[in-house]
Parts: sequence; structure tokens; C-alpha cells
Amino acid sequence: MKQQALQKKQGADRSSKSGRSAQTKQKSSTDVKVEKEDIKSYVAKGKKRKSDSGTEKDNVSVEKLVKIQIPSTLKKQLVDDWEFVNQQDKLVKLPRLPNVDDILTKYLQYRSKKDGMMTDSIGEILKGIRCYFDKALPVMLLYKKERQQYHDLVVDNVSPSTIYGAEHLLRLFVKLPELLAYVNIEDETLIRLQQKMIDFLKFMQKNQSTFFLSAYDGSRVSEGKGKGKDE
Repeated sequence: MKQQALQKKQGADRSSKSGRSAQTKQKSSTDVKVEKEDIKSYVAKGKKRKSDSGTEKDNVSVEKLVKIQIPSTLKKQLVDDWEFVNQQDKLVKLPRLPNVDDILTKYLQYRSKKDGMMTDSIGEILKGIRCYFDKALPVMLLYKKERQQYHDLVVDNVSPSTIYGAEHLLRLFVKLPELLAYVNIEDETLIRLQQKMIDFLKFMQKNQSTFFLSAYDGSRVSEGKGKGKDE
């Protein structure tokens, strides 16, 4: 329904608006397609990723979006991640160690040691990230080739954050600005949240060699191809 509404709106505005407006509507339509194609487009190209996180969708103001600058080495990680899955037919070997819960805990320990105390605000933010991850993973953080693996492993109300790791957590940060735009947050709180997110990404960058896989598993995709066709 969203896609039809956006396409209809795009057609109505095409005759009266041009240039920047047309480009904005085109991005909005692309964003809807992105959700259905498992965030393929904006992960495929690093330079496009920033503009996709700032698109307008359902009248969400671009100015209201949290700007989360992803470090360049992590941008390359996203591109490599896309190529492993979509071009080389490889998957992240699951369950991952460290998993998302482990990484969030390590960051909390890191901040507590650096700040000299345990801050409730950091803990709440990390709980929020975990919640967003668990809810968003099956909806917008998986590529098509990863869906069978998800159905095989995430069973009996198991939380994805206990199975998946940094590779999929990083994909969440590409989508977070858009997701947070729908939350009623004061500007001052939004700025502080943005700073915490950037600090967390720097922590992931600092531990990139430990948190991320350097190679993916090529066996699981071939095993799941037959099952995927029957679904």
C-alpha cells in the first residue's frame, strides 16, 4: 500500500515539480523497494548509503533524521558484506561469537571503565539497540539468500541478538536514522543519542578485527537453495 501511494504521489508531482523534488520522490520510491529487497541497494554502494539514510518517507522530515556518520572502514565492511552474500553466495556462519548481546555488553564495560561509573543512560540506549535489532532483523536486515538460514536458526522465541553478530548489527545503523525519525524525541535528546551512536560505531571500528569475520561460509547457501525455491 505504501509503495502504491508513493508511486501515485510521484506521478502526480512529476508534472509540477522537477529537479530536487523529483529526485527526492525517486529516492522515496527506492526506499520502499529497498525494504522489500533486503537493503540491497544502499549497502551495495558506500557513497549511496548516506543519501539513502536521509531520504524522505511518509512525510518524515529530512532535518529530523539523526545523522549517523559511519566510519570509512565500516563502510567498506558493509560493501564486503554485501559482496560475500550476494555475489559469492556465502553466509555468515552462525551462531556468531561474539554475538550482538556480547558486543553491547563489551561496550557497556568499556564506557563504564572509561567514565569511571555505570551510566543508566548508556544502558538504556544499548537496550534500545538490542530491541531494534531483534525486531528489525527479519524485516529489513536480511538479504534473500539469508532468509532460510534465519528460519532454520531463529526458533522457539530465540532472540536474534544471541545468534547474529557484528555483521548484521552494522546493517542496523544504516537503517537507524529512518527508524528513529518515527520516535517522538526532543532535539536535545536526539543530539545526545546521535553522539552515543557515533561513539558506539567508533568502538566497533576499534575492535573491527575481533568483532567481524574476515571470510564467510560458502556451504550454507548451496544447502538452502532447494528449500528457498519451495517457499
